[in-house]
Amino acid sequence: MSDAYTRAGVDIAAGNEAVARYKALLGEWRHPSQIDAIGGFGGLFRVPGDDARALVASTDGVGTKLLIAAALHRYDGVGADLVNHCVNDILVHNAAPLFFLDYLAVGRLDPDVAARIVGGCALACRAHGCALLGGETAEMPGVYDAEHFDLAGTIVGLVDLADLPDPSSIESGDAIVALPALGLHTNGYSLARALIGREEWEQPFGLGGTYADALLAEHPSYFEAVHAIRAVARVKTMAHITGGGLLENVPRTLPATAKAIFEQARWEIPAIQRELIRRGSLSHEERYRALNMGIGYTLVVPLSDALHATAAVPRAKIVGWIEARQGDEPQVVVHAARDS
Repeated sequence: MSDAYTRAGVDIAAGNEAVARYKALLGEWRHPSQIDAIGGFGGLFRVPGDDARALVASTDGVGTKLLIAAALHRYDGVGADLVNHCVNDILVHNAAPLFFLDYLAVGRLDPDVAARIVGGCALACRAHGCALLGGETAEMPGVYDAEHFDLAGTIVGLVDLADLPDPSSIESGDAIVALPALGLHTNGYSLARALIGREEWEQPFGLGGTYADALLAEHPSYFEAVHAIRAVARVKTMAHITGGGLLENVPRTLPATAKAIFEQARWEIPAIQRELIRRGSLSHEERYRALNMGIGYTLVVPLSDALHATAAVPRAKIVGWIEARQGDEPQVVVHAARDS
């Protein structure tokens, strides 16, 4: 893909090739309690002795957003970002979180800093009624510089198999409802750091904030909003818009016979993403693959339910629709607004 992203040090093609090799390795053997799940946002494992429910697990990190947080000593938000990201990944499968484990690796252990980072995880877990069982704190000088750290986590949730989304139910004319992104969330930061240098991070940007404020904006949880929509609308499938943007995440939850049409004029792109597009001269494909472009989460619902969904969650917007896919057509088409 992306010349801009490649120059920033991220090889998308290599990442896709690695995933293809993982799938080949995993295909050699599977546990009898594994359950295939469309999209792969989380892995499903049948609850032993219970044919009606499954555990849903996902692991993720915060990416190079951590480098900005570390440089500015703004540690409190990244733990919540991590938990919210993981909650959203299993939410795609309608799973409710049960417990979470964090992994914090540092170059030099500062107990105050570690407590602030893990404290963010604890607060976000509490907000979701999710147990923070613990995890691992590793001090690895030589692997990380003294001020640097990495943060990852694993979440496990529970879903009734009857509540799993059903891509086969998707039909032409279904509506796509979106929940907005607040910023970059936890993806695109290698590109952002290449385009906006450290010397600018504390300079004014936007309405009363700085570049750092925009770059470190929260990765929100969509748990409550999705449950409010599910109470009034039939939700067929959902997608969490993370690395790969709309172009790679939405197809993960569509049948091969369907394509999603988005009209960008129906939603707002965050100012920080517009700035990255301008500075990097990002092509249409680059911006919709490297960035979330203002959409954090999508839900496919019957057209007759779409207005009920947006009434239940006012910030939700109808951003597109489903059409039949012909041959090898792209599964996602984005009609960009003229000024985007």
